[in-house]
Amino acid sequence: MKKCKKEKILLIGGGGHCESVIDVIESEGKYEIFGVLDSNHDKKNLMGYDFLGNDNKLQNLIKKVSNAFVTVGQIRSPNDRFRLFNDLKNFGFNLPVIVSPYAHVSRHAKINEGTIVMHQAMINAGSIIGPNCIINSKALVEHGCYIGGHCHISTGAILNGGVKVEEKTFIGSNAIIVESAHINSDSFIKAGSLIK
Repeated sequence: MKKCKKEKILLIGGGGHCESVIDVIESEGKYEIFGVLDSNHDKKNLMGYDFLGNDNKLQNLIKKVSNAFVTVGQIRSPNDRFRLFNDLKNFGFNLPVIVSPYAHVSRHAKINEGTIVMHQAMINAGSIIGPNCIINSKALVEHGCYIGGHCHISTGAILNGGVKVEEKTFIGSNAIIVESAHINSDSFIKAGSLIK
């Protein structure tokens, strides 16, 4: 039986978050990692994947690879992820959804482009996840939640049913957002918080 050739994907940002994304991509098995762009690296490769320079190379690389993914993390500010996402869109890259095979996403949920759902995360029925989001390991997004674009839902965070999180928000590890709560855009929710 002939194996299907995997599509190539370019990763933008070479820090710790990129390492976690690489692990999910390798586990998912849909894409072959073409390389990593990062201007602040002092190594030749990351987990066996070559550094290819900085994001000034995007215009040339679109001729070689059509898929790209933002692998810069987000804690204090979403600005770098937001800028890179828009740059990739403007150059014409496809920004796929990446879902760990160890996560659960309801077939009744919707996930938008450039979003990653990491190991053991769960997204339940009727939830909508915007573009360029990180749903980190063991995060729980319950039924009927809405998460706007460019948000990071950290490890072990719990969003109960009907929660609305507006764009560019960070929700820290093990934070609990009570049912039907509304989180404004550009919010920073500390780890372990309880939001009613």
